[in-house]
Amino acid sequence: MKAEITTKNSKKANLLDHNSLKHILDESVSEIVTSRGYAEDVRMSNVRLFIGTIIIVIALFAQFYKKKFPGNRDFLIANECNHVCLILDSGKYIVFNVILQLISYTKEKNAIMFTYPPPGSVTSTGLVVSSKLPRFSDLYTLSIVSADPKSISAGKPVEFTKSVTQWFTKDGVLVEGLFWKDVGALIDDYAAVPKKKK
Repeated sequence: MKAEITTKNSKKANLLDHNSLKHILDESVSEIVTSRGYAEDVRMSNVRLFIGTIIIVIALFAQFYKKKFPGNRDFLIANECNHVCLILDSGKYIVFNVILQLISYTKEKNAIMFTYPPPGSVTSTGLVVSSKLPRFSDLYTLSIVSADPKSISAGKPVEFTKSVTQWFTKDGVLVEGLFWKDVGALIDDYAAVPKKKK
C-alpha cells in the first residue's frame, strides 16, 4: 500500500521528450523556491494577460464587424453620448502583439518565476529563477538572479549546469530528494554570496 501511494505522488516524465523533462524540473523548482519562503510575483503574468485580453477584444471586433475584409480593416466603436470615437484597426492588433513579444523577449526570457523577497528578509529584491534545457541535450541549467540587479541588496547571480540523468530513474520518475538537494544548495549559495557594494 505504501509503495502504491509513493508511485501515485511521484513525478514521471517521458525521457525522450525534453519538453516533458523541463516541465517536470521547472515545476519542481517553483515548489522548492516557494517552500523556501519566496512568494511568487505574478505582476508580469498579469500584465501579459491584460495585453492578451486587449488583443483578443481587437480580434473579436475585427472578426464580427458588420463588413467583411477589407471593409473591416478600420472600424469604429462610437460612444454616441460623448461623440468620442476609438479607432481600432489591424495596426493596433499588430502593435499589441509586438508589445507582448517584447515583454517575453526582454523581461521574461527563460524565467520560470519571479518572486518577492522573503518576509522578514533584509534584502529588498526578489528572485528571477531561469532554466534552460537545450534540445538534444541532457544538460539542464538553472540560474538565480536578483529581480533588481541594480539594487544595493542584490546578490550575485548563481547557476548550475547538470545532466538530467542524475535526477531521473530509467523509468522517468524524478528522484525528488536529489533534485531538491541540488536546488536548495543553489538557493543557499545565492543567499550566502556577499552583496554588491556601491
